[in-house]
Amino acid sequence: MNDARVLVTGGAGFIGSNLANHLAADNEVIAVDDCYLGTPENLDDAVEFVEASVTDDDLPTDVDVVFHLAALSSYAMHEDDPTRGARVNVEGFVNTVDQARRDGCDTVVYASTSSIYGSRTEPSPEDMPVTVNTGYEASKMARERYGEYFRNHYGLDVAGLRFFSVYQGYGGAEEHKGEYANVIAQFADDVANGRAPKLYGDGEQTRDFTHVSDIVRGIELAADHQLNGIYNLGTGEAYDFNTVVEMLNDELGTDVDPEYVENPIPDDVYVHDTCADYSKMYEETGWEPEITFEEGIERVCAQYK
Repeated sequence: MNDARVLVTGGAGFIGSNLANHLAADNEVIAVDDCYLGTPENLDDAVEFVEASVTDDDLPTDVDVVFHLAALSSYAMHEDDPTRGARVNVEGFVNTVDQARRDGCDTVVYASTSSIYGSRTEPSPEDMPVTVNTGYEASKMARERYGEYFRNHYGLDVAGLRFFSVYQGYGGAEEHKGEYANVIAQFADDVANGRAPKLYGDGEQTRDFTHVSDIVRGIELAADHQLNGIYNLGTGEAYDFNTVVEMLNDELGTDVDPEYVENPIPDDVYVHDTCADYSKMYEETGWEPEITFEEGIERVCAQYK
């Protein structure tokens, strides 16, 4: 993407700031964030920052492309206040996209979630049946339906990306998220500082960990190709939490054992395993992950050496 004017909502957050900073090298980038989970300190000087909520009127939507990443992004946030969760994740999406549509923008790429696949050790394709067990998942499913509406009714190019477990480490833009950062960032910081990382249950749950740089490439490609519909962004490989801690110890030269604690999320809604089938994205854009998990662990740990 070159010489475009783009809006990144949630642009001061983890994924959003990585995307905004990347795009700013060749484009005019506006980052909107209400600073609940983001901080403008994550952004390069080349990015124009606007502190606002996606539920506000008069957003800076006179752009060529909207990248809508703003969301309340955890189970706890939605269970604590389901109405606020729906207002931000659903109403905020509709409000942003509709303002952009009225301003002449016809390309939207937005964040959905892999959580709606439930627990699966086999790679999950986009066309498999999905379920909604939490407010967070319900809000992302609603986005997908509204995305379909904007495509079918108004002819916009609208792509929803189901992210798998996105990580970078505290050395990137995750530190500000604290307890909401990806578990790899949290585990690495614990191990590097001699603290026992807390693993839910027996630590055998698995995640398809995808480095944020691969996610950013996928988001940009979705806009470049003016994709429509739903696409997975993940590696197709999964690692259990026990293995993650072992790899962090190996990379850091430490020997810190994890602490096993009771899972605060009910078993009937907890997503125990995830794994992506990214073949659809590959077929339409050529995207595939470039950062191996071993290299990703090295990058996460580099700040501690």
